Amino acid sequence: MWEYTDKVMEFFYNPRNQGVITEKKEGEKVVTGEVGSIACGDALRLHLKVDEVTSVILDARFQTFGCASAIASSSALTELLKGKTIDEALRLTNREIAEYLGGLPEEKMHCSVMGQEALEAAIFTYKGIPLESHEDDEGTLVCKCFGITDSRIRRIIIENDLTTVEQVTNYVKAGGGCSSCLPAIDDILAEVAQEKAKAVEVATEVVTASSGFGQLTNLKKIQLIEQVLEKEVRPILKADGGNVELYDVEGHRIKVVLKGACGSCAGSTATLKHAIEDKLRELIDSTLVVEAV
Repeated sequence: MWEYTDKVMEFFYNPRNQGVITEKKEGEKVVTGEVGSIACGDALRLHLKVDEVTSVILDARFQTFGCASAIASSSALTELLKGKTIDEALRLTNREIAEYLGGLPEEKMHCSVMGQEALEAAIFTYKGIPLESHEDDEGTLVCKCFGITDSRIRRIIIENDLTTVEQVTNYVKAGGGCSSCLPAIDDILAEVAQEKAKAVEVATEVVTASSGFGQLTNLKKIQLIEQVLEKEVRPILKADGGNVELYDVEGHRIKVVLKGACGSCAGSTATLKHAIEDKLRELIDSTLVVEAV
């Protein structure tokens, strides 16, 4: 028997915002995000009503098939979303959903992850970004039982600081079926741990180097820049259907390739300077200059 908080049980027995959105006015847009499947045991359909002028979420409702945690998490998600802008909602994490409920058993954390992913799917739809362009869909299938890719597993590991296969199963269900994918999950965990160790090493070198960024080898510069791009810049660009690829480093000049929506956007110059250059200057060196090639 799982130990649920009083708030989880309250949201299970008296779920808020259950159902569909049937009415909208001019200037309002209704979108849906759907994840999971009944065959896998959990499924969630999230409906959002958004003001097209302010991008504020006016209403949020859900339909779900699952356990008490799935119902409570979905209900909590809808309460958290109302009044937020689309961009604010996109920053909502599965941990915040769980914390709103006073916590979830670790074995049930996949329910909060499902809510976060349904939200991302709905926002992708609102922004007109094809769901197949989501980075989680670009990876290699690891867990055939639940249809989970290595990209999705990696993202969940990083976002929730997971360190064991058991935790991965609790958060995303991978490995919870036939178990044949457990070695592959273990390999991904090892890769992420190695990348974290390398990032810490690079960051430490930069902090302790009395001569600063300009005296690092090009390899160290690339590693440091890639670390900032991956953690601080790409998540923002991907939310709008774009991406950035590091092309070359020449001293303090950083050359990048804008991809996806960023490459064809009229505001690409602003993206280059504000989203990328400002962040690299803030976290690495205030004299860096970013150019598109």
